[in-house]
Amino acid sequence: MSTQRTPFESVLIANRGEIACRIIRTAKKIGLRTIAVYSEADVNSPHVRLADASYCLGPAPVAESYLNVDRILTAAAETNAEAIHPGYGFLSENAAFAKACNDASIIFIGPRPEAIDLMGDKAKAKRRMIEAGVPCVPGYQGEEQSDERLIQESGSIGFPLMVKAAAGGGGRGMRLVSEEAELPNAITTARSEAENAFGSGELILEKAIIQPRHVEIQVFADKYGNTIHLGERDCSVQRRHQKVLEEAPCPVMTSELRDAMGTAAVNAAKDISYVGAGTVEFLLDANGSFYFLEMNTRLQVEHPVTEMVTGLDLVALQIHVAQGNELGIQQTDVSLSGHAIEARLYAEDTSQDFLPATGPVDLWKPATGDGIRIDAGIDTGNEVSPFYDPMIAKVIAYGDDREEARRKLVNALKNTAMFGATTNKAFLIDALEKPTFKAGAATTAFIAENFEKNALTKAELTDRAAGIAATLLFISTHGTAMARAIATPAPLSHWFSATPLSVPYQFNSQDAHLTLHVSPQGQDRFIINCEDNNFSIQIINLRGNEAVFDVAGNREHVLFQVSDSDPSGQSIHISIDGIDYSLTNEVGIFATASDAAGAGAITAPMHGMLLEVFVETGQTVAKGDRLAILEAMKMQHELLADVDGKVASIHYSAGVQVEANSLLLEISVTEG
Repeated sequence: MSTQRTPFESVLIANRGEIACRIIRTAKKIGLRTIAVYSEADVNSPHVRLADASYCLGPAPVAESYLNVDRILTAAAETNAEAIHPGYGFLSENAAFAKACNDASIIFIGPRPEAIDLMGDKAKAKRRMIEAGVPCVPGYQGEEQSDERLIQESGSIGFPLMVKAAAGGGGRGMRLVSEEAELPNAITTARSEAENAFGSGELILEKAIIQPRHVEIQVFADKYGNTIHLGERDCSVQRRHQKVLEEAPCPVMTSELRDAMGTAAVNAAKDISYVGAGTVEFLLDANGSFYFLEMNTRLQVEHPVTEMVTGLDLVALQIHVAQGNELGIQQTDVSLSGHAIEARLYAEDTSQDFLPATGPVDLWKPATGDGIRIDAGIDTGNEVSPFYDPMIAKVIAYGDDREEARRKLVNALKNTAMFGATTNKAFLIDALEKPTFKAGAATTAFIAENFEKNALTKAELTDRAAGIAATLLFISTHGTAMARAIATPAPLSHWFSATPLSVPYQFNSQDAHLTLHVSPQGQDRFIINCEDNNFSIQIINLRGNEAVFDVAGNREHVLFQVSDSDPSGQSIHISIDGIDYSLTNEVGIFATASDAAGAGAITAPMHGMLLEVFVETGQTVAKGDRLAILEAMKMQHELLADVDGKVASIHYSAGVQVEANSLLLEISVTEG
């Protein structure tokens, strides 16, 4: 292998969102010229503004932009980029892309194409790791891929088992199968999802390790054969096999277990002559046994927690190695200090089984503070589109110990405002506050054990929250009126010669209707009458999008934003103690046609592609029957009948892109 150094002074980041911003910041810090690429949907995204130069790849769909190898290489050529950093996702684990970069004399900041190809195929990777003596989960990873062969092999593995796409990751093409009767449908669905996501329907089977921890080891290697590990991360808290909370170090790790897992990970990397940053993922059972799961040949989403406990900049180290330098770090130089926890902030509706959400970013106001790090790829005025992964930011907290980091993370989430598209913020806070997580005892079964499906419903609107929202709307409307008035003295702005002013408000929250009146009492005090519950609200501090109120004798810190998209100025977002509400004053506002939709009306829960429709007009269906499959944000979602009846009409056919809330089909309800 050549040991020639390959210095470069410019780097193109073949990615978007928070990881593109994060890479650009480090690259600029060490003096590199940075080039951003973007789709037409991302023209106003932060990573485009942050870079020294930018290049439009094409339309929003990933196949025409971030997955278009020719366009990215053209962008590199036209902007004189000497290196490409792929980030994670998209083309980061695409061996053909890495080879194309090398063929074009562009430095690919990542491992050799051969390593990407080998470890990107779960079947090949597992066979290689078995040969290398790395502990692996029992299963089937053979080349014979017929449904019949997979069903046959399941008999020797036993149930429960996992059906997994051999290519790709992120939980796509993955199904947990509890009994044999479920296997044929799981194989069909997983293969279809894998083909759509990765272009390959190859599957593997693995014995399901029940309630394990998901623990991964960060490895780093240079082209001179120096290979080390940087400790572990516990990524057990997941939904749909996608990580939600990650931390370093693992709460149950011992020095002996860390040495054993670290040695196995380093051996795995050395066996394939790995170069750069990589992650070897393991399942850790309650007895301390661990099994190879997969190797990610790229930077991980959760790399910040490793950076915070080691003090290393992993992106800077990636670039250092890609320049042809030796690592410059030995295993004995690596030490872990303190504890870090990361929460992934997703645009998703946790009350609807974590369905991805889209919408405007009416306000993005991240928390600040000692030990708090926010990696984000959004800004106020942006749009969360249906074309890309729903993760919009990462909130990371560092403390001297785990409990300090956990408390800081909870407070940081409570003091972060993301208004517009629905997010999982309240769920993250709830998860961090669960006794199981507090005790460091979370396994991959954590969410299933602690949250029933759809159990995390949208927060019930309280009198206090409604009173705060109404007060803020009153202040906003009054401020606008005062700005238009001519020479009205401030002391007289709330004075009336007749009866006191009482402004009505009505908020609808789920099935509840809350009516209240706001009566100003001078400049900074208000009386709220909410269905015979009277209380006062006093302004303590009001600046920008933050307010502190005394509500009936209790202090409340509030983040808020009066919606710019509502010309009436009667819509508002508020966040109180981490609970978000989006409310509209319904006084004088009539119900829309969509309010009339009842049982039997099947609507699209999000923007996406209608992949399949399983029913025909006139067909009899029962509640729970599969009606169609909608694909959005790389995941496939089954649409089920909510009533017994007959299919009265079908408004869209398979292969059509549909908007969120579109009426897809209607079922006439069976009487009785």
